[in-house]
Amino acid sequence: MYIYLADSRVFLLGISLVAIWIALGTNLIGRWTENLGACATWVLGALLVTVAAVIFERLGSATPIHIAPTWNWDTISFWSTIAYAMTGLEMAGLMGGEIHDPARTLPRAGWIASAFTTVFYASTTVALLVILRPEKISEMNGLAEAGESVARTLGLAWVAPVIALLVMASAVGQFGGLGTSVSRLPLVAGVDQLLPAAFGKVHARWGTPHVAIVTLGVLASFLLVAIQLGDTMRAAYQALVSLMVINGFLPFLYIFGSAWKAGKRVSAISGWAITLLAILCSVVPTAEVKNVWLFETKLAVGTAAVIATAWLLYRRTPVALAGYPLGPPARPKASGAS
Repeated sequence: MYIYLADSRVFLLGISLVAIWIALGTNLIGRWTENLGACATWVLGALLVTVAAVIFERLGSATPIHIAPTWNWDTISFWSTIAYAMTGLEMAGLMGGEIHDPARTLPRAGWIASAFTTVFYASTTVALLVILRPEKISEMNGLAEAGESVARTLGLAWVAPVIALLVMASAVGQFGGLGTSVSRLPLVAGVDQLLPAAFGKVHARWGTPHVAIVTLGVLASFLLVAIQLGDTMRAAYQALVSLMVINGFLPFLYIFGSAWKAGKRVSAISGWAITLLAILCSVVPTAEVKNVWLFETKLAVGTAAVIATAWLLYRRTPVALAGYPLGPPARPKASGAS
């Protein structure tokens, strides 16, 4: 009924900004949105698989299922998105002081998360292909399109709005989790005097790095709006995803470099290969991108801005830490993670 809103730039930008600030606002006082988002994600996956099974039994699959992928330049960037979907555990390193027995907990969590993530993405992808043909599933609105199709095919009008609510809850939870982890880095940078001292403070009542969280919200909101300039909404979305992948994977070059130095040669080589492949795939424009030069310019400028700000902070490091005879002062603990 409201499928036309899927192409409304004002509506989608407004909803996205609301989701960002709900996620980060509630992140200031706890972690319940992350838990809610995790539950919503699993309920969404179970719902899609269930309705797809019903459709398959009644009508068969809308898409012939072939295991072997088909080479297509228009979708090559999706490989980078798949790789990015499997990341996230490295964020736990930013909260190691807030995790009980991290040396034991994190390796187990990594194996468990990898297995469940693979099953989740594989099963929900198959479910979508059973419901709709690939050409009818857009990257931006695929879940909404599936909900509309299920409503028409099975006569279940409630499915589409339920899927919309679950997607929104999942997005809020994911961004809230990102805020929890990412805000810890500016926190310790503020304590180490690499950023203004305000970043090193935690809220007196909630014990969260409120300045870092609010700053993240402002930057995310600005980037969300700025990336729209001079482009269609779908192309801007693709540029934002590619920029997220590139800057999300750049630190992995150093992470796997540490693995090489620690003697984990197989892990380092495998990690470098996936990292470089993901970055290269992300710069290939999809069929949605009509102005290739604008797309690539946004990626280049955005990546250069991230690297430049990191370099400026790095240059301050020797000066900032020179005054500590025995190292930097004790860093405050921030709540909101377990």
